[in-house]
Amino acid sequence: MSHPIFRLVCVPGALDGAPDGWASKLLREGEVALLVDGGGLAAINAAAHTLGLATVPVVRTEETAVAQEQTVIDYAEALPVVWVAADFSESTRTWAHDRRPMTLLVEADGPLDAGARGRIERFVGWLGRQTE
Repeated sequence: MSHPIFRLVCVPGALDGAPDGWASKLLREGEVALLVDGGGLAAINAAAHTLGLATVPVVRTEETAVAQEQTVIDYAEALPVVWVAADFSESTRTWAHDRRPMTLLVEADGPLDAGARGRIERFVGWLGRQTE
């Protein structure tokens, strides 16, 4: 894809347990960047295989949670973003609410459940309709 309409940022484990092809279908109009979790490179590699990608961007790790959030914010740039994390600081919530591109923060400490996947699908569907 030459011009993604959104970015998805998550740890590889967030994609575990999703129905076959769910993430690949979701990312037809978007791009993913993975955050490092306890699974390390093996988890990133497994996610890349699941997504059918030869390469996958990885968001660099930072020394503090505040710095890590700022790195993801910088990565988001001017695109809408779906950001999956265990929790978000109040300043990140304010950033997500106030920024012009749509932003969906999804709290998940592990694989996305059906409800979270549904929220993401609706968000991405809405973005797709806006670009038609």
